[in-house]
Amino acid sequence: MAKRDFYEVLGVSKDADEKALKSAYRKMAMQYHPDRNPGNAEAEASFKEVNEAYDTLKDAQKRAAYDRFGHAAFENGGFGGGGAGRNGDFHSTMSDIFEEFFGMGGGGRRSNGRERGADLRYNLEITLEEAFEGKTVEIEVPTSVTCEACTGSGAKPGTSPATCRTCGGAGRVRAAQGFFTLERTCPTCQGKGQVIADPCGVCGGVGRTTQERTLSVNIPSGIEDGTRIRLAGEGEAGLRGGPSGDLYIFLSIRPHEFFQREGADLYCRVPISMTTAALGGQFDVPTLEGVTSRVKVPEGTQTGKQFRLKGKGMPVMRSAQHGDMYIQVTVETPTNLTKRQRELLTEFEQGASGENHPESSGFFARMKDFIDNLGS
Repeated sequence: MAKRDFYEVLGVSKDADEKALKSAYRKMAMQYHPDRNPGNAEAEASFKEVNEAYDTLKDAQKRAAYDRFGHAAFENGGFGGGGAGRNGDFHSTMSDIFEEFFGMGGGGRRSNGRERGADLRYNLEITLEEAFEGKTVEIEVPTSVTCEACTGSGAKPGTSPATCRTCGGAGRVRAAQGFFTLERTCPTCQGKGQVIADPCGVCGGVGRTTQERTLSVNIPSGIEDGTRIRLAGEGEAGLRGGPSGDLYIFLSIRPHEFFQREGADLYCRVPISMTTAALGGQFDVPTLEGVTSRVKVPEGTQTGKQFRLKGKGMPVMRSAQHGDMYIQVTVETPTNLTKRQRELLTEFEQGASGENHPESSGFFARMKDFIDNLGS
């Protein structure tokens, strides 16, 4: 029976790139794999056909010859043949598949026991004033450091780790299973490629010990809540001389008594008396610079009126610019009135007109019209 076109076998077009070829091959190889189709001769034949097609098309020279001459390019030993299993790359490709789907495969990944240390997280809370000014803080971080006794090797001083006899130092062992040769992590050395016959008495063979370190962290002026600061190499020490991880400082800013922050702007609510709002006046507000700013209140000020103090907000990080401060006033209704105060307010109310309360007068006038319209 004549061979099918290799592109047709993989279900791709003739201009498919390497990524598309590999993706199609993986999909079909998994579909027709003998382990998924035990005793199915048709699936086994399809599996071999798929492998032959991919083995040819993934090689640039073979693909060029196939595009020009078709299957005839590989007859009589041309290019060393294109059949499945005739090239070491086949095992490499299948190893990639098993690595992706089953967590196996992938030879040659020797680690020599060196493993990178874990990254660490440290939560740091500062005040709004500290975020405004910027500062350097010292933190105590309990972490693993390289064992000084064995210099991180994990072996007793004067000795050294030995090559694992099970895997020969590769960290992985191979096992034949039916049609394939699969790889897995060496059970003796756990993938490290080395074993320690006489471990270090200080660290127990892991190559690191736990200590508490003091680190200086620079907090730049204008830093925002939620900022993450990375200190490279200040995390947990690596195993058996491996590189250290990183330390991440997660910054939070404590809520302030007066100010709320939005970006570089600050917001503050200030209560003022009814007389100040009616007659006008002024008041002072503190700033994070340590000085006060004066706010002038025009007569007739209503609750919710906002005043802007330009440049009195937070500094913009790594910039000479500053945000603004916004002061929102709320008019406070007097309480615990004396008899005389009541008399004065009553007298004021009796002499007041709609011009003194334009907002409420207008509102009740519109409400009256609304009720009248409902009745008619």
